Amino acid sequence: MNFLIGISADFDPVHLGHVDLIQKAREVADAKGTEVVIYLNKGYSANHAPFFASFEARSRMALEAGANRIVPIEGLHHRLTMAYTVPIRIAMMIQDGVTDYVDAAEVNPKKIKRYASGFIKKGIFSGIPRSLPNRNVIRWYAVNEFLYQRFGKKMKFHFIQEGKVDGEKISGRLIRREILENNLQIPGSVNKVLPESTVRILEEEIEKGEIPGTRNLDVLLKRLNTSSRHQLLNTAHLNAAAVEHIIQGRWYQAENQVWASLRQAGYGPVLSRLALSCVEEDVTRKEIYELIKNYEKQGIIPPDQTMERVIERDWYVASMVEKGLTSSEAHEKFQEGSRTRDEPLYSFDAGLHLRSFELSSLNEGMEAHLYVDKRGVLACELKPPGRKVKSPLKLPGKMATYLRLLVDSQIIPLQGELVKRKRGFRIRLKVG
Repeated sequence: MNFLIGISADFDPVHLGHVDLIQKAREVADAKGTEVVIYLNKGYSANHAPFFASFEARSRMALEAGANRIVPIEGLHHRLTMAYTVPIRIAMMIQDGVTDYVDAAEVNPKKIKRYASGFIKKGIFSGIPRSLPNRNVIRWYAVNEFLYQRFGKKMKFHFIQEGKVDGEKISGRLIRREILENNLQIPGSVNKVLPESTVRILEEEIEKGEIPGTRNLDVLLKRLNTSSRHQLLNTAHLNAAAVEHIIQGRWYQAENQVWASLRQAGYGPVLSRLALSCVEEDVTRKEIYELIKNYEKQGIIPPDQTMERVIERDWYVASMVEKGLTSSEAHEKFQEGSRTRDEPLYSFDAGLHLRSFELSSLNEGMEAHLYVDKRGVLACELKPPGRKVKSPLKLPGKMATYLRLLVDSQIIPLQGELVKRKRGFRIRLKVG
């Protein structure tokens, strides 16, 4: 096997800090007589946004900076959070034969290892506090150690200092912003933090009209303006609050108007970008669920991030809330290892409030579309020929809490079907 030296990045665009990374990787590769391979995100960035420069342009920049080969990372960053994409990317690199990984960090590597140890012990890599310096580097290191249990091998990490010019950290975000603010001209402040090859390639891309990359706003805005509540709720990474604020904010004519609605729903920048990417690409909860389940079968997803564990947590919290705990108290107890004696229900029935004239149009087996109405009530919509029938769902307190937590998981799919019982119609709800 040809052992490889790897870097995983956006490189949007390649700046002098990235050049330092590649040169460090080149140093390690030359000592081992092997290649520097860049695992380059394609389509959507690690922050879930469209790229400023195309994959082809960024590949050229990386190759001219000293890399040997580019491997595209596709299909992840418009679907999954970093807690899931990092294990998948690391597993891919290990399976490809990457033995050494190069990254940049401001803090001492010993501190990174110390910070990572707690997450390795818990086996969960979401919710890493923003207060931790270089938290994404910590995540990468922790996941690399975790996957050693799965593969019996791991990458050796090489850390360098983060790139700086005149004492200031080099920021890809600021580079892109300054180019845009200067009408796609590369100002001197940007020129000094870019290698000549990047400047040349950027100018070529600007001349061709390939920069900046943007969202498909026609598709995005049409879906946000015309989708029903249940269609939006079935979209991955939208919870009930986000759906409600999206509905209230219509009609949208620009992306910043959508951002305002998501902010009102409590979404931060990263989750907002992910949610918008899911709307743009029509990514459903079912698609996310099946994707994660596939990686679970390969042993890549940490146990505490599996779909079963997410469902188990919601069941536990609902059970404890019924006993008087707050949701946050119950969640904390679950994280500490507390569990219920009974297993989560993956199928259960909910009652309906139907008017007599609606009954004749309903048939057993009809699909019931779940949504949360403007009052925050869990409800469903049935679509017999020529009409719509809407009804709130009638559930005991624990089951209502459980269902609402599943709704707000943003990734657990829920299906509803009309079933007939002796006392009338019910909605059979299926989880996953």
